[in-house]
Amino acid sequence: MRIFQNLNVDFMGKRKIFYMFSAVIILVGLASIAFKGIQFGLDFKGGTEVVVRLPHAVKIGELRSIMQQAKMGSIEIKSFGTDTDYIIRTDQKGVGSTISDNIKIALNQSFKQGIEILQENRVEAKIGSEIRRDAVIAIFFALIGILVYVGFRFKFIFAIGAVAALFHDVILTLGLISICTDMIPGLNLEFDQAMVAAFLTLVGYSINDTVVVFDRVRENLKLFKSSAFEPLLNKSINTTMSRTILTGLTTLLTMVALMVFGGEPTRGFAFTMSIGVLTGTYSSVFVAGALTLDWVKNRNTKITF
Repeated sequence: MRIFQNLNVDFMGKRKIFYMFSAVIILVGLASIAFKGIQFGLDFKGGTEVVVRLPHAVKIGELRSIMQQAKMGSIEIKSFGTDTDYIIRTDQKGVGSTISDNIKIALNQSFKQGIEILQENRVEAKIGSEIRRDAVIAIFFALIGILVYVGFRFKFIFAIGAVAALFHDVILTLGLISICTDMIPGLNLEFDQAMVAAFLTLVGYSINDTVVVFDRVRENLKLFKSSAFEPLLNKSINTTMSRTILTGLTTLLTMVALMVFGGEPTRGFAFTMSIGVLTGTYSSVFVAGALTLDWVKNRNTKITF
């Protein structure tokens, strides 16, 4: 299947518009992060994790309402193994079995019988800060690895554009998550290890699209050696647009299905990936090549393969 037959759009001639569009969204996102902040999950800020067994299966939303009425703080709830076992995570920390006792009391008021506490674990704030640091390091080294890979596969100038576009994707997605937090009912956007996995995945997804465009640029540079760099970039983006859009739509539909039907534990991951697919597709078309072009023009260099 192929769409956009014989597409001929001057994307690079409009790159300043794309720069302004990205800058506005990033600035709004950074403002949201500065004033609203990011909600960290139990993995990052510490708290208590309790595994409970109920007399019968219930909806996670119902359990969340019970915990909120009991004022158990920030709550994360997931099914665990069977239909009647659930993991309840709260940012509250107590001495001994205080938290598990409070959860059991709250549940007993609703279910009256058969509440069993299977396990209780506590995550200290120090461990949470270490996980936060490790998450940042993981994303940073992923970007460094991609910089080296693209630099070897193409040229260093392409690697700069690709990694700059990836930074653009990460910051833009993080800002949009901060903006959307608490705005969509039933969507838990706490930053946990699943969210870190989503960011690492979107980095890999975005560079895949960018590499496809750059690979076509390399082919065209070999075929049209006398042509200027800007029209070759436009030609490469236009000819790969069909593949880029179809791949993005397919992935996006999968993430939307996971977000709608996958249940509460996967919605944060699926939502982050959905935003990441959109930003990754956008940056592969409108940002990575544009940054590479401006780098070439500012240094008045000629690219050859």
